[in-house]
Amino acid sequence: MNTKMLLAAIVVAASAQVACAQFFGSGIVFDPTQSGHAIQQITQGNQLYTTTVATTRNVIAAYNLAQRMATLPQTLYSSYGNLGRQQWIILTRPANTYGTSLPWINAATTGYGASAANQTSSLPHTGQIAGYSSLSPQGQQAISAQGATVDLSDAVNASNLQTVGTIRASSAQREADISQLEAATHSSDPAEHTEMATLQRINQALLIELRSQQETNQILQGQALQQIVGQKVQQDNLKALFQVGNNYQQNFDYVVPQQSSAGTQWAFHY
Repeated sequence: MNTKMLLAAIVVAASAQVACAQFFGSGIVFDPTQSGHAIQQITQGNQLYTTTVATTRNVIAAYNLAQRMATLPQTLYSSYGNLGRQQWIILTRPANTYGTSLPWINAATTGYGASAANQTSSLPHTGQIAGYSSLSPQGQQAISAQGATVDLSDAVNASNLQTVGTIRASSAQREADISQLEAATHSSDPAEHTEMATLQRINQALLIELRSQQETNQILQGQALQQIVGQKVQQDNLKALFQVGNNYQQNFDYVVPQQSSAGTQWAFHY
């Protein structure tokens, strides 16, 4: 009985294997389950190959970029080495016929003696005019306003002359600093093209730019002061015209001859 049951189990197992596998001629057997695993392995192998190729290309691109960056100072920066080096034009020396123009040029070049040079090259500064204390309050105000304009103009002119001269005096050292930065930038020494060296040059260039901006602001400030003094002159002239017109209106009856035969003859004297 047991032998019959064992034979029956073997027959059932054989029938199941025949149902899953297909036989072809020449003894070839096709198993769908094994074929599916093989296709999956082939797909994974293809993906792994594609990933490997992409990684290899990225590594090659990174290497080429590093090589180009290492050779940039020689292949690119050298073409910018012929920049102009003259920052300030040298002032033309004047004839100095009366000995008063040369101090002004020296002050404009060095910044020293600006106040004295400004006074020497212009009309001398005078004190209060004679009889100022005996003038009316309106007359004193008019004279003092004009005197203040003269004093302020002299002070602003001297300050601007000193500012420009000081900037011109430091321009030689400024040009030397820029030339040093330019030489380090165009150098073929690899140490000059490290990240720290490049950042340091950028920092120095920014500091030079900040100093130049401060000098520009000083010059603009001087121009603004000159414009303010010029506006003061215009305002003083307008106010003086109003005062003259007001005095003329108040004294009209005393200045113009009264209506009479003599006044009529004076009016038509032409």
